[in-house]
Amino acid sequence: MSDASDVTKAAVVTPIRVAIALCLIAPFVALLWVGSYAKTDPVFIGIPFFYWYQMLWVLLSTVLTMTAYQLWQRDQRSRRATGTSGGAQR
Repeated sequence: MSDASDVTKAAVVTPIRVAIALCLIAPFVALLWVGSYAKTDPVFIGIPFFYWYQMLWVLLSTVLTMTAYQLWQRDQRSRRATGTSGGAQR
């Protein structure tokens, strides 16, 4: 067992971490709010809005997840460079 001095500190909230959280939460909010897209109009190339909206979010979720990952990697590199430990230990 480790002693009390090895306990990790609480995660520090930084603007980059807020951006990561927003990137990961946005698809959930957009798709769980069904009332906002439960309609047929506007139709896009013959596909009702309900379906193409969800398919669009598949692509957007991929881009947002990739962005969140890149931001996380940048955050971790900068923390290692400065020697601060504001999060999970490896």
